[in-house]
Amino acid sequence: MDDVTIYHNPGCGTSRNTLGLIRNAGIEPRVIEYLQTPPDRTTLVSLIAAMGTPVREVVRTKEALYSELGLADADDAALIDAMLAHPALINRPIVVTALGTKLCRPSEAVLDILPQPQRGAFNKEDGEAVVDAAGNRIV
Repeated sequence: MDDVTIYHNPGCGTSRNTLGLIRNAGIEPRVIEYLQTPPDRTTLVSLIAAMGTPVREVVRTKEALYSELGLADADDAALIDAMLAHPALINRPIVVTALGTKLCRPSEAVLDILPQPQRGAFNKEDGEAVVDAAGNRIV
């Protein structure tokens, strides 16, 4: 199955690089621009559970709203409420494939869950080589 979904922010370089790696595998994913179409509570909670990460790791702690809302000591329920009210607090990109769900930071983390291999070289926007011409991950 090549069914891949990316919760994407086109203004984020990491998100753009992740989308580029998905497409470099010959996959056209379902792209959800979560700032325009935020997930509902059930979806957000399901994504976090599928990633198997603490809720706090899915929150953008560097976002100004994080400090403004005093979320440093917030519990999981309050963090989820804040992400639902302010989607900019959701860390990105989140990618869902048949092989797993992952917060893809750094962008090459997506390679662990893509159902298809890379089809050629890929460099990040900053020029960093991630995949060689043969489609192999550069470590």
